[in-house]
Amino acid sequence: MMATLLLPPCRHRHCEAWISETIAASRRRPYGDIMNIDTTGASADTANQDRLGFDGPAASHQLVKTDDCRLKSYKDRIMDAAATTGVDPAIVAAIVSRESRAGNVLDNGWGDNGNAFGLMQIDKRYHTPLEGAYDSVEHLVQGSKILIDMFNTIQVKFPTWTAEQQLKGAISAYNAGPRNVRSYDKMDVGTTGNDYANDVVARAQWLRRNLRF
Repeated sequence: MMATLLLPPCRHRHCEAWISETIAASRRRPYGDIMNIDTTGASADTANQDRLGFDGPAASHQLVKTDDCRLKSYKDRIMDAAATTGVDPAIVAAIVSRESRAGNVLDNGWGDNGNAFGLMQIDKRYHTPLEGAYDSVEHLVQGSKILIDMFNTIQVKFPTWTAEQQLKGAISAYNAGPRNVRSYDKMDVGTTGNDYANDVVARAQWLRRNLRF
């Protein structure tokens, strides 16, 4: 179900026109539009990572804003992965922020007590992380393809949901697996912080508005 992106000819691959077309493609693809998804944002537990005195979308925005300099350094690679897989670059960047704080909490590329690898924290207990750099395009493509697999599974499990609802369910499943997604309103119960999809969606929306992912 990957969308095919027709990129405009450009001497500089990551010029403004190329980035604009990649972002525009995210709104045409069958995975739905991240900007049209409702979100309650980060839980108090997640917000406490940065000792914020508030939760909700505002906390998600502050958390990802803290990561923005690191995310900017990975932007070209994230955009490449998005163009390859058809996954919204804002979602990829938001998962990178949520999973590894854009690499800031990793030890030689590993996190989660040595169980998960790379910026998108691919769990070796359920997947085989690719050999290579933890921040490579190949790693980001692999993580994006896992998200696509989750979307396809959620689409079959909940065929009456809208594409946006299925996308939110896929984001939740990226963290806790598709079996954990039992209903739309409570899909995040059982995810890390009980807020995974809502937090990632809020971060992605901030990234789209402010950093043009």
